Amino acid sequence: MSTTERMRTSARRESLLGGQPGAFASARYQRITPMKARRVVDMVRGLPVDEALSLLQFAPQAASETVYKVLESAIANAETTEGLDRSDLVVSNAQVDEGPTMKRWRPRAQGRATRINKRTSHITLVVQPADVAGAKKGGKK
Repeated sequence: MSTTERMRTSARRESLLGGQPGAFASARYQRITPMKARRVVDMVRGLPVDEALSLLQFAPQAASETVYKVLESAIANAETTEGLDRSDLVVSNAQVDEGPTMKRWRPRAQGRATRINKRTSHITLVVQPADVAGAKKGGKK
């Protein structure tokens, strides 16, 4: 890279990838509870992307559709912006963070009311080549 060419990296990319090759995608403010979304995300963490997509396609959970779309987006980002091969990619990092909660009220008996929390999630998936993701896991042990 020449000195005149400047490499732009966001703080988000730096925190997720840390200078390693790979790409990420995120879906924010999704109307699924984080606990339900984490069940689906835990299934695909560490899997090759083709295997993860086929698993998500037939998973009965409601969050699997959203996670499927985010994973497809991460794969497309890796292919177009990074020039990585799809067959090498592995889901190296997958996280679900809690978004804002909408608070609603439901009337109950004798003039009481109970609160209903409509929770939202921020889903982030990171895909990396298998050799980088494997070396990253092996280095932590």
